[in-house]
Amino acid sequence: MERKNVWTSYGKKELAELEKLNKNYRHFLDNGKTERECVKAAVKQAKKEGFKDLKEVIRSGERLQAGDRVYDVFMEKAIALFIIGSKDIEKGMNILGAHIDSPRLDLKQNPLYEDTELAYLDTHYYGGIKKYQWVTIPLALHGVVAKKDGSVAEINIGEEEDDPVFCISDLLIHLSGEQMEKKAAKAVEGEALNLLIGNIPLKEEEKDAVKKNVLNLLKEKYDIEEEDFLSAELEVVPAGKARECGLDRSMILAYGQDDRVCAYTSLEAILDMKKVKRTACCILVDKEEIGSVGATGMQSRFFENTVAELLNCMGVYSDLTLRRTLANSKMLSSDVSAAYDPEYASVFEKKNAAYFAKGIVFNKYTGSRGKSGSNDANAEYMAELRKILEKHNVAFQTAELGKVDIGGGGTIAYILALYGMQVIDCGVAVMSMHAPWEIVSKADVYEAKKCYMAFLAE
Repeated sequence: MERKNVWTSYGKKELAELEKLNKNYRHFLDNGKTERECVKAAVKQAKKEGFKDLKEVIRSGERLQAGDRVYDVFMEKAIALFIIGSKDIEKGMNILGAHIDSPRLDLKQNPLYEDTELAYLDTHYYGGIKKYQWVTIPLALHGVVAKKDGSVAEINIGEEEDDPVFCISDLLIHLSGEQMEKKAAKAVEGEALNLLIGNIPLKEEEKDAVKKNVLNLLKEKYDIEEEDFLSAELEVVPAGKARECGLDRSMILAYGQDDRVCAYTSLEAILDMKKVKRTACCILVDKEEIGSVGATGMQSRFFENTVAELLNCMGVYSDLTLRRTLANSKMLSSDVSAAYDPEYASVFEKKNAAYFAKGIVFNKYTGSRGKSGSNDANAEYMAELRKILEKHNVAFQTAELGKVDIGGGGTIAYILALYGMQVIDCGVAVMSMHAPWEIVSKADVYEAKKCYMAFLAE
């Protein structure tokens, strides 16, 4: 089934809307390179659109009713937003769910060391990466350092024009004969991903003088001691801004588009909704890249607990109402798909691949090989969604993540499906997924927001 390139269908008004959305999206990417930064940006936007903090609603004893807009932040790394609908919430919600974590390098608990008068930070990679892609590129340091006195220092080094950047060195080609013989997975080892951060020694110091100078700089600027690294969450990410890609400026090249492209469009969709019949929800979560585990991952009970609090503030809470609300809900697991790349055609099956500028991508099932670990959406649900998309003139396509015995991947879809709700994966096609710099089509970003708004409206 051939799908049309949507660029040819846009008029001046749509092109203007598309460019505005993508400009704002690039700004979101530049200011949201970590989960905490994404949540902070989401809260700022939500407050502008009249959303209230659910925790404050609980404290005040306020009763929520149709039309009210609330959000709840969990551990600064996950957020759920709701618009109360006019229909009985027990009949279910319309949920958009995306993740805001991306592959990166995390600092180890005891990261700072010196070797031959060079100072380094030791890292542990997070998520699925090709390690060789992270050497010799400009890197930035983002995150927080929590101190024993209860204060938290926010760190962001490498993004401003006059900021220093960091890097991981690589072996020069003249000496890399043995390295070039290794398989790509072993060419650069995980333990070799050490961040180069300094070379000037502290005067009159004989031992670890460069390391001590680095500590002096951290003390001066952030009031951080070496031991404070024990209670830090510091992430190493590519330095630099999201950029328009291509002579025709049709694409975006940026870090972290898996899955912030779906997180941003989901967030924009719920913020732009006015009144809804079914309660609308958008959840942005952490830890998907490592299995959705932990307190801020989708496998946590935080979402279920938040819905329970929401029901209580509406005056309708019971365990049975909570179970019915979740079971009767419908969800788009807003997660990316692999865009067809003709340079690597052998791993794709053309008839069932996603393409740039052909709209939002539905993956009826994910998993790997024999659909292992998959959420497999019902045919009836897909038919219902096709009707909605046709009504709202949304361009869409369907795909699988590569050839059957080659590809595979997972999302948060199967976790929400445990409640018995209808769930399907639905997101933007990404090229060079999990690389430090990923590529998407502006047209697909635009169609994604249209899709998510149509879903919440229906």
